[in-house]
Amino acid sequence: MPQLSFDELGTPLREVTFVVLDLETTGGSAATDAITEVGAVKVRGGERLGELATLVDPGTGIPPAVVSLTGITQAMVSGAPRIGTVLPSVLEFLAGAVLVAHNSPFDTGFLRAACERLGLRWPRPPVLCTARLARAVLPQEETPSVRLSALAEMFGTSTRPTHRALDDARATVEVLHGLLERVGNLGVQSLEELLALAASAAGTRPTDEQRRKRGLADHLPSAPGVYLFRGARDEVLYVGTSGDLRRRVRSYFTAAERRRRVRDMVALASRVDAVECAHALEAHVRELRLLGAHRPRFNRRSRTPYLAWWLLLTDEPFPRLSVVREPRDGAFGPFRSRRDAVAAMESVQDAVPVRRCTQRIPARNPSGTPCALFELGHCGAPCAGRQSVADYAPAARAVTDLLAGHSDHPLRELADEVERLGSAQRFESAATRRDRLADLLVALRRAQRLEGLAALPELVAARPDGAGGWELAVLRHGRLAAAGTARRGVPPMPVVAALQASAETVRPGPGPLRGAPAEEAGVLLRWLERPGTRLVHCPTPWTEPAHGAGRWAGWLATARAAPAGYAGED
Repeated sequence: MPQLSFDELGTPLREVTFVVLDLETTGGSAATDAITEVGAVKVRGGERLGELATLVDPGTGIPPAVVSLTGITQAMVSGAPRIGTVLPSVLEFLAGAVLVAHNSPFDTGFLRAACERLGLRWPRPPVLCTARLARAVLPQEETPSVRLSALAEMFGTSTRPTHRALDDARATVEVLHGLLERVGNLGVQSLEELLALAASAAGTRPTDEQRRKRGLADHLPSAPGVYLFRGARDEVLYVGTSGDLRRRVRSYFTAAERRRRVRDMVALASRVDAVECAHALEAHVRELRLLGAHRPRFNRRSRTPYLAWWLLLTDEPFPRLSVVREPRDGAFGPFRSRRDAVAAMESVQDAVPVRRCTQRIPARNPSGTPCALFELGHCGAPCAGRQSVADYAPAARAVTDLLAGHSDHPLRELADEVERLGSAQRFESAATRRDRLADLLVALRRAQRLEGLAALPELVAARPDGAGGWELAVLRHGRLAAAGTARRGVPPMPVVAALQASAETVRPGPGPLRGAPAEEAGVLLRWLERPGTRLVHCPTPWTEPAHGAGRWAGWLATARAAPAGYAGED
């Protein structure tokens, strides 16, 4: 097998098997019309590998207009196989290939509908539409129309479209080959780039700046990691991750890259640096750290990965919940936005009658009397008129117990209220309360899981790498301290020992996550909770509170499965 050149990283087009398909039907609706003829041609590397063609009995009449267009009459399909006999052969012919069709949504729509009616699984092959590809590749002044007949005329195909399936499929093959010659001039050499180009609403050629800077990817390895585009003053313009650094960075210099923002970034880039990583988890964590350190202006998502919001009981004689940015001791979170934090705060206030008013209450306010500020007309909070100052301290303790997982009694009261509203046939109110309780449970579970992870001085975990080896990670207090791999045939435990010995020293900091960035701890938690992950070493037990949100998993699953606006009705 020849070694792939730099331009052929990805799936080289010469190695791709295409099945070019065309259907004739009784009409234009896949829901109400039926297939009358199938034609398909299999090609690879410019060589024709096989053909499939058959008439199909649609089981219904063929309209005169369709007979006039295609020449397929009722007599011709009488005695032909039905689609239930033909479709398995068509699907077998498509296996392992890219499905190509002119105006592909029409053909794939009929095939999917036939599969659904017959109870067959649609294999979801990659689909290439030659009409869309032609619009992406050919200037409009050269080809005003992308109809198959017009393209066949332009490329001078030996087979011309006749509205018969096999003829049209053969003509589409020649059109496809003509288009593939054109896309090479646009820097598209792989299947992935070709599909991205054709999927665009309108084609865009790579800019001269993109062409000139393709060499910026020459030195990058074909390995997982993080890449950094840098400007003329060495500033970081953009940070991203990939399982194949060279292939991903190279795609920025081809027609497959259509984002205007990224094209502007490429125009400013003077070099590309890379940090090679052991596996995707390490790459993701390093990307977050680099985004937080550099805040590159061309990154839209996760430009501020360490920004989070928290709930905290105020340090007052009569505490209330407040939304804060700093994860101090006793804080609850994290939340990705202030809106999420406020919603959680309101749910907690539903569960526990904690003080809601934002006014400071004098410490010497007589106990057992309503809030003095309310009596003076200075406070309009809902809680002030029905709670006495004496109630505030036990309510604050109840909030602390709820968030820490020491007591779920307030959650039980909320669940009972949902049941009462449902029994009273107040279904909308019940559904609203149910959804708010479900959101609170999700926030509680995540916070308690993250806090438990951050409390661990060390945890070593492994995941299968898909090739008989292992991806390994050493976590300390909610941070990634080391990452490595044990390839197939390599004993993993010596690798684990080496990683532990060389891992970063992590000293726990303040706050519920021991100083770990919330986003990084969340990435690690999701990786650990994926099926297949194994705990290799964890000297300190990783626990959850006995009365935390974890024991509500069954209730939460039922609530999430219920239709919106529906609760408690049989």
